[in-house]
Amino acid sequence: MDSATSEDSVTSETPDTRTPLGASADNGLKIVVVGGFGVGKTTLVRSVSEIRPLSTEETMTRAGEAVDDISEVRGKSATTVAFDFGRISLDTRNILYLFGAPGQERFWFLWDRLFAGTLGAVVLVDTRRIDDSWYAIDRLERHGTPFIVACNDFGGPAHTPEQIREALDLDPHVPLIDCDARSRESSKRVLITLVEHLKSLYVSRAPELAL
Repeated sequence: MDSATSEDSVTSETPDTRTPLGASADNGLKIVVVGGFGVGKTTLVRSVSEIRPLSTEETMTRAGEAVDDISEVRGKSATTVAFDFGRISLDTRNILYLFGAPGQERFWFLWDRLFAGTLGAVVLVDTRRIDDSWYAIDRLERHGTPFIVACNDFGGPAHTPEQIREALDLDPHVPLIDCDARSRESSKRVLITLVEHLKSLYVSRAPELAL
């Protein structure tokens, strides 16, 4: 099965005409997509954004092979060096801004700034490389940022949700879903799951905030 990496072109589900931002929009909500190197963060932002995404991808060179471990992503020819940016209009006044974080360890210093003011996060996982996801989860937990985990479909051996949760040492209250980052509908389900998770957290904490 073809892997759902950032090199894949945006699917036919992506609209040809991008919607301009309405003049009445006044409430921006920030979501960050994080994960290991080559798990499909750029692809997810591209597939679901209603505007042409801003991307900071650069062509990978042989010199970079001495710095980045590309043994598990041999087909990858470009990499994000700052962040990806996309946008979704929730309604006439509320806008969702998507930021895709760089995956290589040498760019992790950018994550703290990307997390600033973030409503929540999506941790994108390649189940063939579970270890690459630990850093993202650890940093989000340290920042106290709510998140969900989405397993991008790269084919390979199937894992049960229980096995993935155990491998990630994932809190039982953190939603875990499957996705195909190339699909607009699948990526939308990921974001809807995150928003619903954030809503449930807010409702559960409302009595505490009222004290």
